[in-house]
Amino acid sequence: MKAFPHEYEVTASAGVAGEVSLSSTGLEVLRSAPPAEFDGPGDRWSPETLLVASIADCFILTFRAIARFKGLEWQDLQCSVVGTLERAEGGPRFTRYLVKARLVVPETVDPALARNLLEKAEHGCLVSNSLNGEITLELDVVANAGTP
Repeated sequence: MKAFPHEYEVTASAGVAGEVSLSSTGLEVLRSAPPAEFDGPGDRWSPETLLVASIADCFILTFRAIARFKGLEWQDLQCSVVGTLERAEGGPRFTRYLVKARLVVPETVDPALARNLLEKAEHGCLVSNSLNGEITLELDVVANAGTP
């Protein structure tokens, strides 16, 4: 890992109406638009879905790193996040996030250890740690006798 601080730069560009183009050096351009809840088309990534997606993505990447460091064998991890946007003092803001994770491990893995590492991943996720909303974690660890 490179020394801190890290900087991440994204450029957004748009005309008077239509999609917003999001770009960053070396990455594919993303197109975004307002979500249906804000009278957008509902068929593009929006700032709201990108924020919530970044929590799920960060959770999985953090878990991968922790599991690798601890030598935990696992087969599959699914993570879904529901972010709740509410009216708040000063304007709308995300007040809570429900993070649901389902981890499939070999039968030989201690489910308590796997659950502990999932909790560590949630606590170590730099994206969710940077947000003000309440985080609720629901975990499911499933032992699998077969191959993934």
